[in-house]
Amino acid sequence: MHNQVIDFWFTEITPEQWWQKEARFDAMIRSRFSALHKQAHAGELAHWRDSAQGSLAEVIILDQFSRNIYRDQPESFASDALALALAQFAIEKGFDEQLHSAQRCFLYMPYMHSESQLIHEQAVTLFSAAGDKKNLDFELKHKEIIDRFGRYPHRNEILGRVSTKEELAFLQQPNSGF
Repeated sequence: MHNQVIDFWFTEITPEQWWQKEARFDAMIRSRFSALHKQAHAGELAHWRDSAQGSLAEVIILDQFSRNIYRDQPESFASDALALALAQFAIEKGFDEQLHSAQRCFLYMPYMHSESQLIHEQAVTLFSAAGDKKNLDFELKHKEIIDRFGRYPHRNEILGRVSTKEELAFLQQPNSGF
């Protein structure tokens, strides 16, 4: 079953689709993977954690698919802590070393999505060691926001958080919301 997630994410769709915000794409993921997402969020896919590919698939479901299934809703971030814990567990087992570069990036992505400064320090180490300059640059941009605000201001409205004046000014800048 986890092979369906891996095949979809790395073969069936294009890398450009990973980053797009498009209603039809979100609907496709919602249609195909909502039930699996609910299982992952409930901890019912723990048996996937015995392999690098299974661990990666569960992280993609919780970290990436959440953002598509629940676009612009608080639930889009509700699985972030679990995705991070699973990524940490997989890295501790050395599973990241068994993945190719693009796959490794998605195993590390929960670190980039975290609102913790400590986790971002670890993310810089992981993305640096992976040797992927593009993703390291993205991580450094994310870390700069967390270091400045302690959170991602573009999530405030979705999560019902009150933005500061400084955050509101920041959100007026291009590319402030990823």
